[in-house]
Amino acid sequence: MPSHPHTPVDKAQNPWNLKCIGLLLLHSSMALAIGSFALCNPQPRVKACRPVSGTSRTSSSRFSTSLNATKGVSSVCQPLPPDRPLWFPGSSPPEWLDGSLPGDFGFDPLGLGSDPELLRWFAQAELMHSRWAMLAVAGILIPECLEKLGFIESFSWYDAGAQQYFADPWTLFVAQMVLMGWAEGRRWADYLNPGCVDIEPKFPNRKNPKPDVGYPGGLWFDFLMWGRGSPEPVMVLRTKEIKNGRLAMLAFMGFWFQAIYTGEGPLDNLMAHLADPGHCNIFSAFVSR
Repeated sequence: MPSHPHTPVDKAQNPWNLKCIGLLLLHSSMALAIGSFALCNPQPRVKACRPVSGTSRTSSSRFSTSLNATKGVSSVCQPLPPDRPLWFPGSSPPEWLDGSLPGDFGFDPLGLGSDPELLRWFAQAELMHSRWAMLAVAGILIPECLEKLGFIESFSWYDAGAQQYFADPWTLFVAQMVLMGWAEGRRWADYLNPGCVDIEPKFPNRKNPKPDVGYPGGLWFDFLMWGRGSPEPVMVLRTKEIKNGRLAMLAFMGFWFQAIYTGEGPLDNLMAHLADPGHCNIFSAFVSR
């Protein structure tokens, strides 16, 4: 926990110097990825016309599956029961939080999810931020543990952007923005048209996973087939993921605040807090010295 006075950060070594340029490159590369998707897939996402009488049952079922895949509710998860645990015992959840989303504990005091499209977007945004936060927390704690054990030297996650790597910073930065923009562009295209960027190999006598935005599954992302079970265990696993992701987002915010205030890593701050919890805690950051 914070225990030391704030140390000014040298702007020349600040790893966030290229943030604005990064956003421009990221948006440009996403636009290129979405544009390439549009050129390769000129068909509209959902047809507005009614099925013509005499249309085969197969084509009708395909249309129904595609239409259902665009909704916010997953087709492979079992919704939570009405008596599910809520964020405040005895409260009533809003009608748009019906237990169909993983991690739904009925918390939306501002009504931000009352719009179905916004709720769908918020669910995907939280899911992606959760996954990035879990990777970030692991990427901070594991190298710091390795430094304590003597496997690496002078590790600082906050100053990682100022370190010397195999290429110059601009080359790494541009390459990262292009690759991330390509991946994010494909994810955005899949959000607009679920299943349109599917790379799952097709094998005879093998059922491919249903299009589910945010959960690609399949051979590449679910080789242990944990997400292909019955709907109830899938909802349990997804709820665990989002709960760990929310905790990771809070943890990363704590790491960031500690790095700015104390200039030390989370393990050093934890040791300082355990040694003197009365003085080394979050409240010391607001006490004038």
